[in-house]
Amino acid sequence: MLRRCPHSLLRTRALTSFLRHESTLAASTTSNTHFDSSLPPVSISPDKVVYRGPLTNTFRRLKIFSLSSLSLCTTMVPLMFAIETNLPVTARAFLATTAVSTSAVSTSLIGWAGRSYVTKLSVTKNPETDRVQEIEATTLTLRLKPRITRIYDPTFVVRSSRPFAKWELADLVVIPPDMQSANTSAGQEETVAETRDASGNILGRWIVRWGENGEGNCREEGSVMRHFNVHEELLPQIVAEDVAPGSET
Repeated sequence: MLRRCPHSLLRTRALTSFLRHESTLAASTTSNTHFDSSLPPVSISPDKVVYRGPLTNTFRRLKIFSLSSLSLCTTMVPLMFAIETNLPVTARAFLATTAVSTSAVSTSLIGWAGRSYVTKLSVTKNPETDRVQEIEATTLTLRLKPRITRIYDPTFVVRSSRPFAKWELADLVVIPPDMQSANTSAGQEETVAETRDASGNILGRWIVRWGENGEGNCREEGSVMRHFNVHEELLPQIVAEDVAPGSET
């Protein structure tokens, strides 16, 4: 039976429309994706730090433009064959394939690069221990659908070497002997993180299975958001030091 990680295990630092037919897509997600530039990128309260991605609207517009371009390109393909021209059918087919493929590839790249961009990050601390207790990161899919990932133990957030990502969920963790407990005994499993949609439906989990000597191997169940792109220079120093140790600020 899976359990959620109830607390941090290794915390050692304190926390202190381009096209009309696309307008429906944009409008349906406005309430979840709108970024108010008048708000500060970071707000701090005694028990929580809230970070807002300053490039949220930029990525949002880029995705809408990319989807619109792909839709327009696909719509124009039949016209290339319907209009009379001196070009042979094979040449028209080549041009149509090239145009659609190029647009599809660029759209895919934009979706991949923007998928990990965090539009909002909430870092909650334990008022008793003054340590990072939980992280909630909101990202957007290519179709601008919110994906909310809640990380129950920030210990599993490490530096990422993947382009367009600063943090990622760890594949492997090792707990020192003095930090081990019944929850980390061999054979036990815990849910480290969960990704949900805007309706609260669970899309995927990041699960750790504990082995001998405090070694935990993680695996994905379903579709979980694993990589996160944040502007570390905007985060308070104490948060940048406590989450993903080794982050540069």
